[in-house]
Amino acid sequence: MPVETVLLLPGTASDDVFVRSVFTEPLSQVGADFLAPSARTISERLTALDSAFTGHPIVVGGVSLGAHQAASWAVRNPDKCAGLILALPAWTGEAQNAPAAQAARASAEIVRNQGLDTAISGTTGWLHDELARAWRGYGDLLVPHLEEAAEHPAPTLDELKTLDLPTGIVGCTDDPVHPIATARAWAEAIPNAVLKTTTLSNYPHALAQAVQAWQEARQPCC
Repeated sequence: MPVETVLLLPGTASDDVFVRSVFTEPLSQVGADFLAPSARTISERLTALDSAFTGHPIVVGGVSLGAHQAASWAVRNPDKCAGLILALPAWTGEAQNAPAAQAARASAEIVRNQGLDTAISGTTGWLHDELARAWRGYGDLLVPHLEEAAEHPAPTLDELKTLDLPTGIVGCTDDPVHPIATARAWAEAIPNAVLKTTTLSNYPHALAQAVQAWQEARQPCC
């Protein structure tokens, strides 16, 4: 198979450092040319997707909000997309009161009214370290980004049904913020999708199972 260019986007208020830490090794093992742009705002991420296409279809994806944006881009640009690697889709269609959207709104309110240190004070371990680094990297953009992300629509199921592309999806069966039902609905809607499941005890590196799922989806059916 030819070398695939793979561009992956981070989740809400996350960054390229996190994406690289999870996906660099598994993508190198399959010989992909991996891109993880340091794009923070939604518009910057969309620009990164558009700029990555240089004439040959690319594989796109990401985590949570990044998965939403990548799948939406693929819906709009079917001739430019060669496949999808999607981790933890958080909702379908309008965000409304999806748990991840509510979490983003709550975080924005705490950061605005009480400061970043208070917002991350209840976290520990790797999550605390990730938030401390990534959220500080957003600076004054953090609150607007959290609020914008909470209102940003994901593809509808009807739109996902148009994505006849090899697609790998991973979801956590015990993640209340990214319900496994959403990952399953996406996998059922996309014609050529393979779903892998994991648990929060294996997070975050188990998200790389989306790469394995994408590879399986690329295999001939018979």
